[in-house]
Amino acid sequence: MSDTSAAEPVSERVFLVVVDDTPELHVAIRYACRRAKRVGGRVALLNVMESPEPQSWAAIGDLLREETRQQAEARLSQVGDEVAGLLGRPPILHLREGGRREQLLKLLAEDSTISVLVLAAGAGTEGPGPLVSSLASKHTGGLRCALTIVPGGLSDAQIDAIS
Repeated sequence: MSDTSAAEPVSERVFLVVVDDTPELHVAIRYACRRAKRVGGRVALLNVMESPEPQSWAAIGDLLREETRQQAEARLSQVGDEVAGLLGRPPILHLREGGRREQLLKLLAEDSTISVLVLAAGAGTEGPGPLVSSLASKHTGGLRCALTIVPGGLSDAQIDAIS
């Protein structure tokens, strides 16, 4: 699995979803797939692996990094299968290492094919989530693509009705 993908045609809209382990991920995926299907676009997925804590022995650090990468690839593959089932075509996959917000902003700056970033806001009392909060408040003006924030508590029927 590579960090980059083949260049997409400029006219094709690409909807990017950030993969995480929140229940709201399904909402973002379903919304992005429905919108992409409607406009003949694609869905891209970004999974960011957190860097493992520094280890005093390099071999242990390498082993932890490899294990983290395998887990991230498996999660990306699982979510990619969901996207393929909903959209009828496989997603564009991006796997990065580092901080989630920083890697997302870096990908958006590097990949001009991404036209819409789709995030689902947290449905609980904790708020919309750190990524949504950060992007919606501090970084919105610096994005070069549209940002769509979908309420995380929507049912499949509600998502279908608005997409």
